Amino acid sequence: MKVLLSKRSIIIASVAVLIALVTIISVNAFNSAGPVTGVANVVTRPIRGLATGVARTFGDIFAAIYRYQELERRNDELSSEIARLQLAAADAIALAEENDRFRALLDFRERHPGYAHEPAIITGWSSDNFTHSFTINRGYMNSDVRRDMGVATEYGVLIGQVSYVGATTSVVRTVLDTTFAAAVVVGGYTADDSDGTATARGDFAQMRNGLLVLDHMDDDLTIITGSNVVTSGHGGVFPPGLTIGTVVSISPHASGIGRFAIVRPVRDIEAILNVFVIIDFAVDDPTVEFPMAEIPEAEIPEVEPDD
Repeated sequence: MKVLLSKRSIIIASVAVLIALVTIISVNAFNSAGPVTGVANVVTRPIRGLATGVARTFGDIFAAIYRYQELERRNDELSSEIARLQLAAADAIALAEENDRFRALLDFRERHPGYAHEPAIITGWSSDNFTHSFTINRGYMNSDVRRDMGVATEYGVLIGQVSYVGATTSVVRTVLDTTFAAAVVVGGYTADDSDGTATARGDFAQMRNGLLVLDHMDDDLTIITGSNVVTSGHGGVFPPGLTIGTVVSISPHASGIGRFAIVRPVRDIEAILNVFVIIDFAVDDPTVEFPMAEIPEAEIPEVEPDD
């Protein structure tokens, strides 16, 4: 066995030496890699080409991954910047809206110097087939709010009446509620009520449409579509001059006696967040005429009555 191994080793070594000599002679004689190296190059060329292609592909993949990561990082930076700018814009809009409200409230107070107000925030809404109300953060322990007081916006728009007073919260039925009613005039408030009076009230059939009814109108009441409906002050429940809405349609009663009208509130009630409870009011001069409140057009909902 040792003899065989020795012979095999000698043969392998001899072949190796022979190959080395041929390679050296080829390089020296032909000034090139020689036939052996050439054959090796030919044999390995496809493999080397494949290896080069694979390496290039992986290089492109790694470069693409790097570029993607850079783009993703940049996208995150831009998203953060956009979010910051959006927050700043929202703060600016909120501040501008708050300034508008304060200016409107100041104007309202100047036009109604006898009013006392209690600011409140709407904290919740409740509605069903018969009621439409919201809750405010004022009650008998943290304010002077009492039952039946009117609730309005800074633009002088009547949106409801306090129906329940708790310790720190109160419930306000809106002008759409079926239990709401207010004495009103059409066109504007004047002390002599020369245009005649009517009653604005919530209605079961119209409440789901965001509308209310104008009923019990005097025969001499002049009313047309688009007429403004404001509180008259009769009965002492609501002060005069608060805007309720505008007339959108006029129809005769089914009995054929008298007329009624459909009124659209001038505000999208459920979009309101801040209100003012009218704690007290006084009209020193009975001949004073209260101008209509200037209400932003964007806050008037586009609601059409049922046929």
